[in-house]
Amino acid sequence: MSIVIGLDIGGSTTKIVGLEDGRLISKERVKASDPVASAFGALGKFLSQNNLDLKSIERVMMTGVGATYVRGDLLGLKTVKTAEFRAIGLGGLFVSGLREAIVVSMGTGTAIVRAAEREVEHLIGSGVGGGTLLGLSNRMINVRDFEMFNEMAEKGDLSNIDLTIGDITHEEIAGLPANTTASNFGKISDAASHEDIALGIVNLVFQSIGTSAVMAARQSHLREIVFTGNLTLVTAGKRVLNAFSELYHVSILVPDSAEFATAIGAALCPM
Repeated sequence: MSIVIGLDIGGSTTKIVGLEDGRLISKERVKASDPVASAFGALGKFLSQNNLDLKSIERVMMTGVGATYVRGDLLGLKTVKTAEFRAIGLGGLFVSGLREAIVVSMGTGTAIVRAAEREVEHLIGSGVGGGTLLGLSNRMINVRDFEMFNEMAEKGDLSNIDLTIGDITHEEIAGLPANTTASNFGKISDAASHEDIALGIVNLVFQSIGTSAVMAARQSHLREIVFTGNLTLVTAGKRVLNAFSELYHVSILVPDSAEFATAIGAALCPM
């Protein structure tokens, strides 16, 4: 048995996966107060959960902003830092099963790359991401918990928040359905509930990311866009992305294990 470990180390959360002969065998998530503790904790948890010893591990490949804080080898295992953009691209292709695509990594911010089997190119990034979503939620509705926010957004009504094409014209505009957003938060009502505002935040963040992704796809002459990262766990956000698929005639994919894609990509990176 020869397993390659992939680590995506964030500021407080680390995702860890194991690949054996190119096959995903396990995935875990660990939270800790600092990235070094998170990395060691993730590796220890992975070994324990899968009844593995250190001899089973060929090497550890790590990426993410927290990887810069890790010095030397983890638990004596050969440990290699790899470029995050490459990990994003390779991981997106792995979880989607595609050979070439635009891959969008939605973490605290957003990174967009063009990925092919032999080349990954960073196209553009955005400060709009999970940090924006939770920051606005904290300030506007005093909710900081991701799971609670997700549940609230599912109960929201955008008609109390966003201005649509149908609100500003009675005539049909070619290619733009009446429910297309004309202005995020452009119609926020005094009667808007916290759930409505949560959904409005989701719509704002995911439409901003989706717009950048569609433009990147058009620039690269590609139709396939793969979304990865923690924000893929936002249920209402997936519906926003699906609407982009219909509006702009692109193929939107949010694959299984999308939140672990960068960790998978790290494990796939060559030495």
